[in-house]
Amino acid sequence: MGHWRPSPTLQVSALVHAGALAGMLLDPGTWPVATGMLVANHALLTTAGLLPRSKLLGPTLTHLPADAAARGEVVISIDDGPDPKVTPQVLDQLDAAGARASFFCIGQRATAHPGLVRDIIARGHTIENHSEHHWKRFSTLGPGAMAREISAAQASLAALTGRRPRYFRAPAGLRNPFLDPVLARLDLQLASWTRRAYDTRNGDPASVLARLTRGLAGGDILLLHDGNAARAPTGQAVILEVLPALLARIRAAGLTPVCL
Repeated sequence: MGHWRPSPTLQVSALVHAGALAGMLLDPGTWPVATGMLVANHALLTTAGLLPRSKLLGPTLTHLPADAAARGEVVISIDDGPDPKVTPQVLDQLDAAGARASFFCIGQRATAHPGLVRDIIARGHTIENHSEHHWKRFSTLGPGAMAREISAAQASLAALTGRRPRYFRAPAGLRNPFLDPVLARLDLQLASWTRRAYDTRNGDPASVLARLTRGLAGGDILLLHDGNAARAPTGQAVILEVLPALLARIRAAGLTPVCL
C-alpha cells in the first residue's frame, strides 16, 4: 500500500472549505462570499478532472523518466481491448517490427478473452489496468465505487496474467479528487500520455499518424486503441493502418518502443 499525500491543489481546496465554513460560523452574513469561494473551488477541481494530463489532482505519468528518454525509449500504449478481431493483428504488427507495447485492458473484456490476454504477455508486452467496465461515468464515482471498479480489474488481470498491473489509466483519462488516494492504496500509478490521436473518433490514418508523430522524441508515451477503434475508409480499425507506419517512423528516428 502506497502513501498518499494530497496535491498542493487539494491542500488549498481543504483550506478554502475550512475558511468558508469558519467564516459563515463567525459571521453568517458572509455566506454569499463563502458560497462563491466554494463554487469557484469546485469549478477548478472539476476542470482539473477533465484535463487528463493535468497534475493538479495528483501525479500522472505523461512522459518516461529522463534516463529512459535519454536512451531513446518511447511507449506505445494501447487501450480498450482486448478485441478478438483487432488485437491479434496488432500483435502480429508489433512482432514484425520487434517492438513492445503496453496494453491497458478492460477487466471485463480480458476475462471474456483469456487466451488473448495470455498471448499478449507471451509475446513480450505488458498489461495494465483500464478499469473493470470502462464506464463513461467513471469520473463521477465516489471513492468506494471507484475503488471497487479498479480493484476488480486488478483482480481480473492478475488472475489471468500472474502479474498485478503497475499502472492505471482512467476511462477517457477523466478523474476526480477521489482517484489519487484509491490508487495509492492499490499501489498503482496513474498513467496518461504525451500525445493521442483521438483514434476512437478519427478514422483518417494520415491524420492519426500526423498527430502521434508531431514532435516525436525519446520519452514519449503514445496512445492508440485496439478496442473501440474508429474505422478507416477501408473498413479496418484505424490502428491497423497506422501502427506499421508509426513503428517505421519511430525506428527512423532512432527510437525504441518499450513497455511501461
